[in-house]
Amino acid sequence: MSTTDPRPGTHDDVVPVVRLTGIVKSFFGVDVLHGVDMDVRPGEVHALVGENGAGKSTLMKVLAGVHQADAGTVEVGGEEVTFDHPLQAQAAGVTTVFQEFNLLPERTVAENVYLGREPRRRRLVDPRQMRRDTAALLDDLGIDPDALSPDRRVASLSVAQQQVVEIVKAMSFDARIICMDEPTAALAGAEVDLLYSLVRTLQERGVAILYVSHRLVEIFDLSDRITVLKDGHLVQTVDTADTTPDELVSAMVGRSLGTYFPERTDGGPTDDVVLELSGAGNHDIDDVDLAVRAGEIVGVAGLQGSGRTELAQALFGVRPFLRGTMRVGGTELTPTSAREAVAAGLALVTEDRKAEGLALEQTVTSNARLVLDAVMPKTSNRRSRDIPGILSSLDFRASSGDPEVRFLSGGNQQKVVLAKWLVTEPAVLVLDEPTRGIDVGAKRAVYDLMRDRCAAGNGVLFISSELPELLGMADRIVVMRDGRLVGEVTADVGEEGVMALAAGTAGEVAA
Repeated sequence: MSTTDPRPGTHDDVVPVVRLTGIVKSFFGVDVLHGVDMDVRPGEVHALVGENGAGKSTLMKVLAGVHQADAGTVEVGGEEVTFDHPLQAQAAGVTTVFQEFNLLPERTVAENVYLGREPRRRRLVDPRQMRRDTAALLDDLGIDPDALSPDRRVASLSVAQQQVVEIVKAMSFDARIICMDEPTAALAGAEVDLLYSLVRTLQERGVAILYVSHRLVEIFDLSDRITVLKDGHLVQTVDTADTTPDELVSAMVGRSLGTYFPERTDGGPTDDVVLELSGAGNHDIDDVDLAVRAGEIVGVAGLQGSGRTELAQALFGVRPFLRGTMRVGGTELTPTSAREAVAAGLALVTEDRKAEGLALEQTVTSNARLVLDAVMPKTSNRRSRDIPGILSSLDFRASSGDPEVRFLSGGNQQKVVLAKWLVTEPAVLVLDEPTRGIDVGAKRAVYDLMRDRCAAGNGVLFISSELPELLGMADRIVVMRDGRLVGEVTADVGEEGVMALAAGTAGEVAA
């Protein structure tokens, strides 16, 4: 069998592109990796999964030369190597596309691809050669030059296009293996399809992919094998065809997929309406009629650009409603600021926790007090005493003390965001993509919180691109398209029914 076979399966005669053996890594005396073994073969998509804090990012950074292992060996192409710097790893064909892109927005695609190693002619940068080389790489990946030109400024690109630039940059190093860290965390449906296509193209060229993701659908769609880490230990490496989502979740967190979505323990929604919109609209959304009852989770589905986030922002006064009526707890109001929304009993967990939800260089406690101190100064000290208990109820875990939130895992960061709002004692919790980029254990904590809020008589408006969690958690699902609510469904319609309504390929369902 050729070592460039794009689907290597379980053949043991293939020399791995990368082999990690007995990798040990500690920080400040705390063991993070405990003798981890893993290999990735040519043309293989090898998924690396586990809860936040399992050691996935550390293992990737050891391979990428960001960290150096305390023990163990790294082999590339069958030869042992030692990377003291990421540039050494890149020179050996090991490249990494991190979740947070490393691009300069004011420079062009070509300038970003060859940043720091621009082709030169007579000691001067040769922009024409740089553009030609970038165009060739784009063409090799099947990227339409009209859609993504080497001359485009990165600031003008969509998130998916920036992802492509990162992959093109990786290929410019003659990559033998590309490590992808949560590559679809910020992508919508059509953009995810583009990434799938790129991964398949790379496979056909014999490039190995180490793929880190919390999305089980992607893991089973793309990967050939899966390695599971838990608390820095290797749990198993298994052929994807030989396992199931339920078995994978059990390996990661110790419980089955059957308990993924918590059952109701209360009597369900009451007749009391805690949030009501009638004919509400602004420049982004139009004629929205919506009601959320006490004890109810109302899911909001729709494609990217359908108006879901704009609805949340209007509720919170970021982009206020310009027409129609809004009532919270029976009182009519139109918030024009976050302060007014909080005073009315609303809380908004935004989809981008790092840019909009957290002060990354401040401590956990400071972040949990952000809304209290800014909006509720008279009760801030009294209510802040509840923060430790709220964090504990969310299963928040930090090594010690009161660390800055930038050092926390994605799941723990999201729990700090939730605590920031829970301490305000809201009546209505608006959640915009609250499980994006967090592991299955942290997702379960978010789901438990939603059930707890319902049991306490709150209403929850739950926006998500993950249809399985909408179907598993929501009492009702409203579907948005082109800034309007086009229907309301229950879980029994399935994913296909929701998607058909969101895409406009099915008859509208009366709300």
